[in-house]
Amino acid sequence: MTKKVAVVAIGGNSLIKSKAHQSVEDQYQAAQETAHHIADMIEDGWDVAIGHGNGPQVGFILRRSEIAAKAEGMHEVPLDVCGADSQGAIGYAITQNLQNEMKKRGLDKPVATVITQVRVDAKDQAFQNPAKPIGGFMDEAEAKRREAELGWAIVEDAGRGWRRVVASPIPQEVVELKAVKALIDAGVIVVTVGGGGIPVVDKGDGQLEGTAAVIDKDYASSLLARLINADLLLISTAVEKVALNFGKPDQKELDRMTLAEAKQYLAEGKHFAKGSMAPKIQAIIWFLEAGGKQALITNPENIGRALKGETGTWIVNE
Repeated sequence: MTKKVAVVAIGGNSLIKSKAHQSVEDQYQAAQETAHHIADMIEDGWDVAIGHGNGPQVGFILRRSEIAAKAEGMHEVPLDVCGADSQGAIGYAITQNLQNEMKKRGLDKPVATVITQVRVDAKDQAFQNPAKPIGGFMDEAEAKRREAELGWAIVEDAGRGWRRVVASPIPQEVVELKAVKALIDAGVIVVTVGGGGIPVVDKGDGQLEGTAAVIDKDYASSLLARLINADLLLISTAVEKVALNFGKPDQKELDRMTLAEAKQYLAEGKHFAKGSMAPKIQAIIWFLEAGGKQALITNPENIGRALKGETGTWIVNE
């Protein structure tokens, strides 16, 4: 049977069903549900690399660090290390749930999480205009102190207080790519580029160091899909299908888009929200422009049906 390789990107928010279900146990339960649907793909013959978001989880880690620093004098955890922490914790939940699910189905398929660095360009314009809020709220005095002492970029957030903002640069390189490819080639299901990857920069001599930034997980998953020549980029999100004029009276759900149509709709700027669907469409455009044949957007519970052509939105390179 011909090997079929898919990169599946799942959102960090998908592991948190509501504000009342944010605990580690709640997130583990949500990962169990997602693992069930991904196992359907594996059972159908797909080899899978799984990327995931980590926005809420990194926020929790960072907030705990801030509280512990104030209350107990503990050291604060740098943002890149928070990303690494979240990769380990979320990867553990996904890996164990997939292992358990496949054992139930009698599937002999190993699973591994790779703590993954993703290189970004230190000259990326995003570093000149940081806009991604992270961490807790501060009063103006603390904000100004951290700005002066730590070089943080600080903004006032709608009258609620002051927050740190960081860059969201475009991913350039998956540092652990050779390891990820070797695992996929060996038939291992790999959890990788978690949270978009741990952002690192080249110091100029080939040596890497972490940087305070947040990489979009769909962009990183798209880069991975391009680099491993995946047959499919599947973005799992909160909606069953992509819609034009989302949330408006003339909303229209789409079963299929060509690459040209996706580029047109994105350029029109009125269909896809910047913080949600727009980066997903852009990630798919990059994948298809690089030679990818097809991509799919749907919600986790409909992955199986969507792969059979029964639902979801397919974007194809035509």
